[in-house]
Amino acid sequence: MKREESDPVVAIDGPAGSGKSTTARALAKSLDWTYLDTGAIYRTLGWLAVREGVSLDDENSLVALCPRLETLSFRWGEDGSLRVFLGDVDVTRAIRGEEAGRWASDVSRHPGVRQALLDLQRSFTRKGPLIAEGRDTGTVVFPKARWKFFLTASLEERARRRLREMGLEETPQSLETIKRAIRERDLQDSTRTVAPLMKARDAIEVDTTGLSPEEVVEFIRRLMKEG
Repeated sequence: MKREESDPVVAIDGPAGSGKSTTARALAKSLDWTYLDTGAIYRTLGWLAVREGVSLDDENSLVALCPRLETLSFRWGEDGSLRVFLGDVDVTRAIRGEEAGRWASDVSRHPGVRQALLDLQRSFTRKGPLIAEGRDTGTVVFPKARWKFFLTASLEERARRRLREMGLEETPQSLETIKRAIRERDLQDSTRTVAPLMKARDAIEVDTTGLSPEEVVEFIRRLMKEG
């Protein structure tokens, strides 16, 4: 934990579609800090488990897979996009759909899995100042982070953002489907026994509804400068 206490860490939490990923990535690029998407780690574990035929209910087998995630890395593409690699394999596309989100929620409910991945997540501070985003970065992974933010947005706004991220056309049917998926994910994440989705007591809540990514980043940067 020594590195966590000495290196600056910004923990950005929030539910799906709240804008935390867009904000964290833009903030990391603008500050030239290391970026960590904790959710991508769980999504990758879920993807790896499915590919290896490991049940998402088998905690011991999932824990046994965790060391293979030590080769996970985040790389900026030439077009400015962020790619997720497991070793030399680009898993970005495989882990970004709604199905991968359910895999992540399934594997993350196991206490053994969360404990096994803590050191991996915290190891990113060895690379210098860190922007970390997820659902428990400020409460569990980096409880001593220098800055903590909890992003929220209306359900309608979050669903529209998810559709855009997935490159899907917005129709009444597709919007309702995504809203239903978000509600289910929120319920599962906020009611799980281990590390539930919640705002850290010392986190600043930011409602991003109606705000552009640039406005959110500028607001957070201003708060960081203030202390």
